[in-house]
Amino acid sequence: MQKVPDLIACEDCDTIHRRLALGYNEIALCSCCGAELERDMGSHGKRLLPLTIASLFMYIIANAFPIVEMELHGLASRTTLIGTVFSLNAHGMPLIAFLVLTTTILFPLFQLLALIYLIPSISRVGRPPGFNLLVRMIQTLRPWVMVEILLLGVIVAFVKLTNMAAVVPGPALWALGALALLLASVFSFNPRYMRRIALPDGREKTMSANRTARSAEKT
Repeated sequence: MQKVPDLIACEDCDTIHRRLALGYNEIALCSCCGAELERDMGSHGKRLLPLTIASLFMYIIANAFPIVEMELHGLASRTTLIGTVFSLNAHGMPLIAFLVLTTTILFPLFQLLALIYLIPSISRVGRPPGFNLLVRMIQTLRPWVMVEILLLGVIVAFVKLTNMAAVVPGPALWALGALALLLASVFSFNPRYMRRIALPDGREKTMSANRTARSAEKT
């Protein structure tokens, strides 16, 4: 039985290339347009799980504690991120409340939990249940994770409010800053590389081992 070559298509110009085994930190480039075809993610994959877990801790802090505390004329007010969503909805802005809820609370949580579930599969044979669906959802929802946009908006509002009242940054604001930095590192990992986990290679190795065993038996 003739073996089908392992091919890869350039995402920019659709040129087909034969996939080659990459060494440590090597990058394969398209011969036609120079776009990146793939890169060795072995070293990055080892750092990805700790970074994702750290991001999840920062996410919990960012949602559990107040973002800012404001004091005006002796009255103190504080709010959390989810409290901001409820406040926007109560003030007749349900669409904005929905966008804040999805892009800064639900989508980041899904990304982190899905990565924690999928990352261990990079180094083991076999794909976990729902692997393809989760990878596709991660790729689809990733552009809609806007924690850094929220952080920028909070900082701008914080600066403007300091001229009107005494404003103290809460633990959630610092956690949001750390979360934005951690997510930038986590999201540098392209989810499509997860598709090259050991399932196809494992099958190929198994078939090769079986062929070797049959040849030995014939001999």
